[in-house]
Amino acid sequence: MPRPKVHDDALRARLLDRAGEILSTTGPDGLSLRALAADVRTSTTAVYSLFGGKPGLLRAVYDEAFRRFGERLSTAGTSDDPAEDLVRLGLRYRDSALADPQFYRVMFSGASGVEPGEESRRASARTFSPALDIARRGVETGVFGNDSPEQIALASWGIAHGLVALELRGDLPVDVPVAQVYERSLRALVDGWRR
Repeated sequence: MPRPKVHDDALRARLLDRAGEILSTTGPDGLSLRALAADVRTSTTAVYSLFGGKPGLLRAVYDEAFRRFGERLSTAGTSDDPAEDLVRLGLRYRDSALADPQFYRVMFSGASGVEPGEESRRASARTFSPALDIARRGVETGVFGNDSPEQIALASWGIAHGLVALELRGDLPVDVPVAQVYERSLRALVDGWRR
């Protein structure tokens, strides 16, 4: 009979979640493997077994952040209306950031201390590609003007990113209905690209 797996996927997920929280508030210098292990009621042996040490853990948190982000974006779906699809993708962008703000900060603030390698760059590009695909489809079908799909996708990505970053930092006025403003901003931007 095989030995039971001591360091399983559930423990790995708990370590990644907690490490993401720590990284997003204190950066890599504030992440102690001993404190992390104690926080999730395991040993540093588990951290080394699962990640090989702190550099492997930092890389895994960074990769997990992009994996979750990409997974949520993939649920936006597509329809016959690329303009609506681009808005829906932007809404998923915000949903993902609010669901895992620690991972959002790890991805976009440099909180992980990880120098993105080739695989990380590909993971980042994969999260942008749905916006680009939708923009291309919008130009090809005549929903959008003859503008560059790259410009349309980048503008949409930028408005989503900027408003989400402000929201997560708490830099928006408290009396503004953020969700409404966010969606209206996306719609106004997308409508501006229409033919």
